[in-house]
Amino acid sequence: VQLQASGGGLVQAGGSLGLSCAGRTLVMDHMGWFRQAPGKDREYVAAITWRSGFSEYADSVKGRFTISRDRAKNTVYLQMNNLKPEDSAVYYCAAASAYYPLTPRRAERYNYWGQGTLVTVSS
Repeated sequence: VQLQASGGGLVQAGGSLGLSCAGRTLVMDHMGWFRQAPGKDREYVAAITWRSGFSEYADSVKGRFTISRDRAKNTVYLQMNNLKPEDSAVYYCAAASAYYPLTPRRAERYNYWGQGTLVTVSS
């Protein structure tokens, strides 16, 4: 299974970027975005349950980021607004092929990963 993430780039603080990730719907019960900054652990950003569209967010991005999905295109999006320098990281999309009653935040729940796309926010 391949997940193809795209949309990263360089933006000034306060700006916006949109990420997208295309995958195969047959393996997606949940889709998530994680990020990893240099020298830091990978951290959870947001996730969405494929069938219901239910979404949830890390506290650090709540109110600024929006995760959504297009079922027809088998694509999940992450719209990032009011970006801060601390949002700079490599962003990874991930898919969980098992259904969990609670939208999973733990990386171990996701068994398919995209290659990552770099987001750099300048101050």
